[in-house]
Amino acid sequence: MGRRDIRAVPGRRTGRVSPPPDTTAYDRGWARDLRFAVRCAVTLLGLLLAVDATAGHLTGPRALLWTGLAALLFLVLVPPRVSAGPGWLSCRGLLRERIVRTDRLVSARWSDGVSQRLVLRDADGGRVEVDPQVFLVNPALWHRLDDDARGCVHRGTLRCGVTALRQLGDRIDRRTARTVFTISGLE
Repeated sequence: MGRRDIRAVPGRRTGRVSPPPDTTAYDRGWARDLRFAVRCAVTLLGLLLAVDATAGHLTGPRALLWTGLAALLFLVLVPPRVSAGPGWLSCRGLLRERIVRTDRLVSARWSDGVSQRLVLRDADGGRVEVDPQVFLVNPALWHRLDDDARGCVHRGTLRCGVTALRQLGDRIDRRTARTVFTISGLE
C-alpha cells in the first residue's frame, strides 16, 4: 500500500477542516528537530575535542569520553516521532513505541513537571505522553485526536480530561487566528 498525502477536507457537521479518514498524519517537524539534535551533539563534540587538543590533553580515552558525552546529549535531544491514524496515536522514541487508541480514550490530562505534556490513556491500558507543541504545529494530528476524543465524549468513555483537550483546542484556535490576522495584515 502506498503512502497517501494528507489533504484537508471539510468536516461533515462542523465545517472544520479534517484529514481524510483513511490517511495517517505525521509530525512534519520531526526531521528538523532530529537534525537539530545531531547538530548540537556534533557541535559539542567538536568544541570539547578542540578545547582538549588546544590544551594538549587530548588522549584516546578522553576523546572516547567526549564522544560518549555528545552521544548522551543526542539521546536526550532526539524528539519522539508522533503519528496518528483513524482511532490511534503513536509516539515512537529511540527504544520503544507507545500507542494509544484514541477511539477508546478514558483520560487526558496535563503532566506535572518542568515541560508540559499531554498524557493520554485508553481503555486497554495504553498511555502516551505528547508535547502539546506537536499539535500546535501539526493541525492534521490535532484533528485526528480531536475527532476521536469528541466521539469518546459522545459515547461516555472519556470521563477525565475534557477540560485539558478544550484548553489545547483553544490554544490551537488562538494561534490559528493570530496567524490568519498576521498574514492578512490585520494584526
